[in-house]
Amino acid sequence: MQDTVKLLKALADETRLRMLNMLFERECCVCEIIQVLGISQPRVSHHLGIMHNAGILRVRHRGLFSFYLIDWDNMDEATVDLLKSVRKRLMVNELSKSDLEKLSTVCRVYPECVHSS
Repeated sequence: MQDTVKLLKALADETRLRMLNMLFERECCVCEIIQVLGISQPRVSHHLGIMHNAGILRVRHRGLFSFYLIDWDNMDEATVDLLKSVRKRLMVNELSKSDLEKLSTVCRVYPECVHSS
């Protein structure tokens, strides 16, 4: 039961939902999330940590920089279904659409953050 509570609490925040929306698109560096949301690095890291501890995200470190992505491979079926439903809701939200537009134009600030796509 505690895992379910942790998961639902992680999703019950507008800032975390906005971050999750970006991560549905692709792996993001903390610097990109800062640019899109216009919030501080400690605040971004705090929210990402909550989602990571709830089992939603995986983090990849490269030097001093952290890159986050949704950890689909380590989720149970019910969590995957829940996140797919959340994604559907976010796809029709104007703020979520605006965030994705901003995400498509942000620059990874540091050389270690260069996006390889």
